[in-house]
Amino acid sequence: MLRSQEIRKQGPEIDALRMGMDWKAEDLDKMQIVIANTYGNGHPGSFHLDKYVNILKEELKLNEVMGSRMTTSDICDGIAQGHDGMNYSLVSREMIANMVEIQAMAAPYDGIALFSSCDKSVPAHLMSIMRLDLPAVHIPGGSMAPGPDGLTLEMIGTYSAELQRGEITEEEFKQYQYSACPSCGACQFMGTASTMQLMAEALGLALPGAALVPSTSPALEAMTKESGHYLIELVKKGLKPSDIITRKSFENAIMIHAAIGGSTNALLHLPAIAHEFGIEIELDEFDEIHRRVPFIANVKTSGQYPTHYFWYAGGLPAVMKELKDYLHLDQLTVTGKTLAENLAELEKFSYLEYMESEAPANLPDDVIYPAAAPLNQEGSVAILKGNLAPMGAVVKHSAVEPEMHEFVGRVKAFDTEEEALEAVLSGEIVSGDAVIIRYEGPKGTGMPEMFYTSEAIASDEVLNTSTALITDGRYSGATRGPAIGHVSPEAVDGGPIALVEDGDLLEINIPERKLNLIGIAGEEKTEAEIDEILAARREKWQRPEPKFNRGTLGLYVRHAEPAAKGAYIGLE
Repeated sequence: MLRSQEIRKQGPEIDALRMGMDWKAEDLDKMQIVIANTYGNGHPGSFHLDKYVNILKEELKLNEVMGSRMTTSDICDGIAQGHDGMNYSLVSREMIANMVEIQAMAAPYDGIALFSSCDKSVPAHLMSIMRLDLPAVHIPGGSMAPGPDGLTLEMIGTYSAELQRGEITEEEFKQYQYSACPSCGACQFMGTASTMQLMAEALGLALPGAALVPSTSPALEAMTKESGHYLIELVKKGLKPSDIITRKSFENAIMIHAAIGGSTNALLHLPAIAHEFGIEIELDEFDEIHRRVPFIANVKTSGQYPTHYFWYAGGLPAVMKELKDYLHLDQLTVTGKTLAENLAELEKFSYLEYMESEAPANLPDDVIYPAAAPLNQEGSVAILKGNLAPMGAVVKHSAVEPEMHEFVGRVKAFDTEEEALEAVLSGEIVSGDAVIIRYEGPKGTGMPEMFYTSEAIASDEVLNTSTALITDGRYSGATRGPAIGHVSPEAVDGGPIALVEDGDLLEINIPERKLNLIGIAGEEKTEAEIDEILAARREKWQRPEPKFNRGTLGLYVRHAEPAAKGAYIGLE
């Protein structure tokens, strides 16, 4: 018996309440699907989702299935940038997952469809899929079209820094600013939104080729309808996420992450998603996989092209075909078939026809490289460890200039990003500096992105190849340049990053995966001497009072797990 019908027997008021809406008596016996979505007027990544929610609801109705729309809207990291709204970004993931759980469990549903496009909503939905263990399909909201001449949103940060330095005019800046987002959908580069759509597909929780469908294409509507049909079959078969997802599924996702040059934020999200399913992923697993899986997606910001081209070049199925010797192709997916079977039967998915029929006439032939001749023999991310980051730190080395892979710099430490950004833009930061931004981790301020500071450095031709940026906060998925984040333990927990002082010497060695304090006041010291000095500084260090004492952030900064574990809200 359907779950909806079992629960319906237990609550005589349920039928009466259903009849107070748009239900008829004959609908009460039907399969019931909750359609969770993040539709809202807050940003273009979710602005269009109501259209596809309604399309799915009608498609379900045609198949004698009742769909119930439930909305918990998300926020946009781009709109939250540069002000205190960014502090709410990561915690929004937790709150969306909580609301989906509440909505799905408080009523009798047999399965769940989840529409989302963006940075925190996609991982939130994947977390809730694991938590609920109802038959489920994720339906990505697709990708925004690029602006004129391949203009993409992350370039606005660069142009803003150039404007502040007087390198372009206000008129030139406005021209870029007003044409960077010509449609709805996720940002047009391999940022967190694009990465997490691909992670949903890589895990087997979205249909083949569903991630990053151009939002302007009729393929998005066709994929939505087809997703509904597969969800109905999942419910009929009783096939739940616990029947699909294994540790190997997450290994597949990490391999895909390496190949696409994925956002560093995935190293927060994948462990948090896996944790909901009782699977613990260590940072070292990302490093091990990234060392052996080639980087093949020539997509911004580590590559040349917007995501628009990536999908028309074959999307994730094309990447998977290149990685067939690496992936666990026997893993089950929401189609009820394995990855291998899906890849062998792509012609069965009607929406994929648009990859060829709508492909731009100028589609380059080097968007997805062969695995045998990749952009880079290693994946895009490295995990650094040492006396500054005993639990680890994350760097997207595919976006770091080669001369910065081994670097020794003089520390300039700041306790807020605002102070660091001002120092960069005013010229206080010079070649050879190692800029530290601390007290911005999960328990510090909610782990906001350091996007503007990283862009100010990356857009400066001198600083980009001679200055490093290190933080216990995180970065935008668009970040490029010598930016190291997620330093754990974080400063507010007394991590070593809280103890560094201006003038200390910091060593970065990406090939050897090292991040160490090696000198004091400009003079190199032995490892034992460094340990002794840090111990003495720790004696004087005082844990700061929480910056937030009420509301969502008050809850989060008291209960967030370390970034190295996924920065989810812990239960202890």
